[in-house]
Amino acid sequence: MSAHDAAARGLFLGFDVGTQSTKAVVVDAATRAVVGRGSAPHALVDGLPAGHMEQRPGDWLAACVVAGKQALAGLDCAAVRGIGVSGQQHGCVVLDGNGAVVRPAKLWCDTATAAEAAELSTALGRAVPTGFTASKLLWLVRHEPANWAKVAAVLLPHDFVNAWLTGERSMEAGDASGTGFFDPATRAFDARAMAAIDARLPALLPPLRGAGTFAGRLCAATAAELGLPAGVPVSAGGGDNMMSAIGSGATKQGVVVASLGTSGTVFARTDRPMVDPQGLIAPFCSSDGAWLPLLCVMNLTGVTEEVRALTGLDHGALAAAAAQVAPGSDGLVWLPFLMGERVPDLPHATGTLLGLRPGLLRPGHLYRAALEGTACNLGLGLDRLRALGLQIGEVRLTGGGAHNPLWRQILADVFGCSIRLLAETESAALGGAIQALWAVRRAGGEADLPCDAVAAPFVRLGEPVLPDQSRAWATAALRARFRAELLRLHPGAV
Repeated sequence: MSAHDAAARGLFLGFDVGTQSTKAVVVDAATRAVVGRGSAPHALVDGLPAGHMEQRPGDWLAACVVAGKQALAGLDCAAVRGIGVSGQQHGCVVLDGNGAVVRPAKLWCDTATAAEAAELSTALGRAVPTGFTASKLLWLVRHEPANWAKVAAVLLPHDFVNAWLTGERSMEAGDASGTGFFDPATRAFDARAMAAIDARLPALLPPLRGAGTFAGRLCAATAAELGLPAGVPVSAGGGDNMMSAIGSGATKQGVVVASLGTSGTVFARTDRPMVDPQGLIAPFCSSDGAWLPLLCVMNLTGVTEEVRALTGLDHGALAAAAAQVAPGSDGLVWLPFLMGERVPDLPHATGTLLGLRPGLLRPGHLYRAALEGTACNLGLGLDRLRALGLQIGEVRLTGGGAHNPLWRQILADVFGCSIRLLAETESAALGGAIQALWAVRRAGGEADLPCDAVAAPFVRLGEPVLPDQSRAWATAALRARFRAELLRLHPGAV
């Protein structure tokens, strides 16, 4: 049997190591269907000061074992031909000379490093967002010099998982482009940015792997934990947004995707770097050899979760109540910056409810205001992408929040374009599995095979949701009110 035939008939395992949990999917390359699923939660480190958001990297590995075994249950593990890993971007994993974790990993949503991000932005003459890895490393140098002295290796979350799988350390351009010390245009580390952090940094970084290549092969110890044969190829992997792009079909120009998770992102594949002079749109590399300009907001499903926790009602009941409230929530406006914000650049902002009057502190009004506030904030970012030249005819939705029909309609109204739900909303884990299949086929003799040719057959879309023209005036008024209140409380934010 040829390598192509073996891959075409095999199973491929994809992991997505997120903020709240690790997801795993298994796909059958022959049927192009998901045939196994698993998930396992992991928590934040408790008791930290405001702004500090951290996790223990070992928890990710334990979650991979649980989620992986769930996904593989009842399947022929000997048929697994490849593994691909998606990981939350921008996290900072530091290891000592023995490969042990020096301290918990600071996450993308950690805003305690805002001063360091501002310092780097000034020094480099370009925006270094607070969430990026660069500011976390400078914070470590400044605030924990004893820990910094122990550091022998710097990895991103998905790199750490890859190292556990293979016993080898590496990075790839997609995830590395979210560090703040990487040049996306040249796909190389930025020596000047690294020097602004610490002279030791270049020696602490692993080698880069190219798109469509292997990070290594499954080592014996981890194979035993997962119940898989040793030697299974592990693809280079990537950040969650890069892998979600693969799993949602943003592997060709013109496909725009919005991911509704703890954070919210909007991205599209381009054949050239797209650089935003204001630094609001990240000029990421994709994990299939191109580029992925991306908008990221830090507050999305966490805002609706707060309403659920407050009211004790589930999201279905809240959405039903919110559907009875007119667009604009009867004047209630929610600036949803519960965790600070990246776009607009407001790391120290807090959430604000405006327009409170008797009768508006009800579940339906609060929930609709949360949906509208988060949608309006994403809409401002989408406006920025359009201004930079991105053509947007339709937006595909993925992530947990995409399951909410009311939110989908509000987004269609605010974005002013058609919205289509991806049938597989765990697009990052799916992207990991697809990338592994792509890498295996390339290694098997199809070196020129584009990722899109492998990804496209896996992507299935729901029916389009169109903007409701009967609400066009109300939606325009809502967006204008949101923008005005944002500028009133945070001058210069837009």
